[in-house]
Amino acid sequence: MSARPHSSPDTSRRSDVLFDIRTVIGGLFAVYGIVCLVWGLVSFTAADRAKTGGVNLNLWTGIGMLALAAVFIGWTLLRPLHPAEQPEEDA
Repeated sequence: MSARPHSSPDTSRRSDVLFDIRTVIGGLFAVYGIVCLVWGLVSFTAADRAKTGGVNLNLWTGIGMLALAAVFIGWTLLRPLHPAEQPEEDA
């Protein structure tokens, strides 16, 4: 008798893909990229311009992070995980 609750293969597969490290990293880069992008669009003062030589670093970093997030999410979608089949337990 198994101590684990019985879950359907579809639910197990969905959670495997959801918690794939590429999905987590891509999601984090997307969130931080959006924050940097918005911050760069909203708040680029003359003092910031003087510090960075006229380059809006928050804007460009946000764009780069969103591009990297797209790479990770695309990688996950194009090359999904195929977890090994678990043997059925006899009741």
